[in-house]
Parts: sequence; structure tokens; C-alpha cells
Amino acid sequence: MASASATIPVGYKQTEIGEAPGDWEVKLIGEIAQVIGGGTPSTQVSNYWGGEINWFTPTEVGSTKYVFESMRKITNSGFQNSSCSLLPVGTILLTSRAGIGDLGILRNPSCTNQGFQSLVCNENVKNEFLYYIMLTKRPELERRGSGSTFLEIKPSEVKSMPILLPSMEEQNIISRALSDIDTQIQALELLISKKRDIKQGTMQGLLTRKLRLPGFSGEWDVKSLGQIGEITGAGVDKKIIEGETPVRLVNYLDVYNRSFIYSDELDHHVTAPPSKAIKCSVRKGDVFFTPTSEVRDDIAVSAIAMENIPDGTYSYHVVRLRIRDDWDLNYRAYAFQTKAFLDQAAVLSDGSGTRYVISLPNFRKLKVLVPSKREQQAIG
Repeated sequence: MASASATIPVGYKQTEIGEAPGDWEVKLIGEIAQVIGGGTPSTQVSNYWGGEINWFTPTEVGSTKYVFESMRKITNSGFQNSSCSLLPVGTILLTSRAGIGDLGILRNPSCTNQGFQSLVCNENVKNEFLYYIMLTKRPELERRGSGSTFLEIKPSEVKSMPILLPSMEEQNIISRALSDIDTQIQALELLISKKRDIKQGTMQGLLTRKLRLPGFSGEWDVKSLGQIGEITGAGVDKKIIEGETPVRLVNYLDVYNRSFIYSDELDHHVTAPPSKAIKCSVRKGDVFFTPTSEVRDDIAVSAIAMENIPDGTYSYHVVRLRIRDDWDLNYRAYAFQTKAFLDQAAVLSDGSGTRYVISLPNFRKLKVLVPSKREQQAIG
């Protein structure tokens, strides 16, 4: 029988964390970086807040490689009277609670709250190289997390994580190559963003009659949702009960994150009484809305079912519009995405400042512009 070492490529070696080039070393995070937690000044002392020192929370980290300015800042007095540490430029911010593993590299000296275990690299590791290594470690970080109330990774667990470390020269080469790829991705994202803005501007113009396609003229009807179809709520809850009908849910995030809903995208399996499964069914052309949110601007975000989904139902966090009139399928997906429509929903929603909701009677009052079927098809 051939030995296990015979399968290792020439120039490589077997380590406790897998195969590696022969000159790479296994190092623990604690051997190559300081692991530093955060703190929060008392929120009851007003002169601790509103200063010049950055103070990051986990929600501000993870969307970009570099982090510059925090939303909230603390004063020097707040810093001195808390467990905050002032982290130097180049520190890797690592979120350690709830959404474990989000990362960013500091570009200004900053503090963080307790939701971080930040990494200050020593002379043996380049911070950008460690940043890219840690991007691959999120599953391991989550496995190392613990806690009954919320998942959290302790400093000792971060320090004991092993990584493979090449020479500083190779770290620099790898970091530059990956950074170049990041730059290309950012350029593509910027181009996509510009094209999305162009589409959005065109869409708003076409759907509000400010722009008309060649060959079309005349007035459009203005109708309320109650006039064009049936608005229903009271959807299926997220339970599995023996003896009920198995169904799949159109959830809040399915509506919020998409314009089009397809059967193969629904993967939340629950059950419903047979009568409710029929009542809350999903048919081709059904339009679903978000009736509640933390902010008014997210009320009445919509998505359309592009096909019949026989075992599909909508959840109790979603409202369904079943249009009676003969509308173009694609037009339905865009008709409710205008600023004018969403502004109506914001005005008619009720809330206390932390949660807003629009009632079904107010949903039925929302008005939408309705062109001819032929013009709907051209716009859609």
C-alpha cells in the first residue's frame, strides 16, 4: 500500500491544517497578532458622546475592505472612562458577536464596542495578507462561537486559530494580487451601479408618463389597488403541524430582495390547514408587498410571482394583491416600484418610530397609474 505522504505534491508538506508549500509555517493567530476587544462608554453620560474618536459597531463593518469613519463618535472623556482601546491604523476589525466574521481594515485610529475581537499584526505578518486569510475562516470562527443568548467567539478561540504563513515577500505578492482583483471588482460594481441608476431613472420616467415610448399617447387611468384586485393578508405562519398540508412560504425577505419570484427559489417548508393553503396560494401574476418595516421607506416593497407555484403560500408577514384586470406580467413587476407609489405607502403607514405598518384598508387606497395593455407590454 502506498503511504499517505506519496500523495503530497513535490515541494509541499502535510500540516495539521492541510497540505502547504514546504516553506510555509503553521502559526496561531495569537503568535502573530494582538487580539483586542472593545468597550462602550456609559450612554447615561452625555459628555462621553459626540466627540472626535471613531467608535465602531459591527453593523458598520463587512461591506468594504477599508473602514474610515464611524457613525457615532466618543469624546476623550468617554474613551478614558470605558474599556475601549484606541486601535492603530491597519488594525483588522473582526466582528465577534451575532454575525461573526465580518472584517475591515482601519484607515483611521478608532475604538470599537464589545462586538469585536480586533487584530493588531506584529512584524511577522502583513495586515492585508491576514485580512484575506481571515476572509476564508468565517466557517471556523462560527464553529468556535458559543453562547446561549447569542453566538459569540471569545478572544482565546481567536488566538488559538491556526493559519498558514509564508515569507513576508510572498505575503506581499499575494496581497497585491488579491488587492488588484478587489480593485477590478469595485470597478465592475461601480459600472453596475451606474447602469442601475440609468435603469431606475428610465423606469421612473416611463411609469409616471414623463417619458412615453414612440407610438403611444393619450391619458392613463388612475386606480386604487382595491379597484384593480383583491388585497389579502393573514398568511401562513412558520409552523409544522402533523396532519396539515405541506407548503412552501413566500417570506418577507423573498419579497424585499427580489422583483420576481420563482418556484425553485422558495425553500422554507412549513404546513398549513388545507383551506388556508388554498386561500393563501401563489399564482402566476400575484403581487406581494411588505406591509411593515423599521423605516417608512421600506413599506410596500413588491415582488411578482412569475409562475404558478402549486405548493406555494405567502407568510403572515406579507400581503398579496391578486389583480383582476388583464395586466402585462412584466409590467406588474415594475408598476409598484415608483417613488410616487412608495411615498403614498409611507404616508399611510402608522408607527411609533421603531416600527411602521400599513393596514389592509390603507393598502387598498394606494393608487397606481394604468396604461393600455399594449403600452404595458412595451414598457414591461
